[in-house]
Amino acid sequence: MTINYNKAEFIRSAVRPEAFIRDGRPQVTFAGRSNVGKSSVINRLLNRKNFARVGATPGKTTQVNYFLIDNRVYLTDLPGYGYAKVSKEERDRWGRLMESYFQEPGLISLGVLIVDARHKPTADDVTMFQWFRGTGCPVVVVANKLDKLKKSEIEPNLQLIRDTLELEEQDCLVPFSAEKGTGKNELLSAISQRLGV
Repeated sequence: MTINYNKAEFIRSAVRPEAFIRDGRPQVTFAGRSNVGKSSVINRLLNRKNFARVGATPGKTTQVNYFLIDNRVYLTDLPGYGYAKVSKEERDRWGRLMESYFQEPGLISLGVLIVDARHKPTADDVTMFQWFRGTGCPVVVVANKLDKLKKSEIEPNLQLIRDTLELEEQDCLVPFSAEKGTGKNELLSAISQRLGV
């Protein structure tokens, strides 16, 4: 039975661990640097223009946002990381929230890490990948902004991402363009396979 991604509703934003949702439904958790186009990737998957808010200023998502899809699965949108124009206090609060989220067993069913296809993953990207790994859940890496690359750059850039994150044979890397929709079906099918739905 496939999931109907057109049937999506925003449920809540959690700014404290007490507000995390723990109702047993699988949670597909999206993470990425603040200007990597995370909201745009989510919007593309849901066929919506501005469902996950696309901020004019990167780093606008400062809480854990929950979207319920088809009443069966949550897409969980984590705050974007690595944006300099955020106060140290805000960054520390973000860090504590993320630690609580990643340390609680059973919250994350599948991690989706979004990186920029044009650049080598940052130290923050590597850390986030390791956090996902540490939960023991499967992880899908999405290389967004593929449309900004020349054809000849795609494979070397994807290889750089694989090497930097130390992806293993079974790890899934999806070349993606939120702008053009490239990779959308591959990502949806990777999510379904790993959730077993």
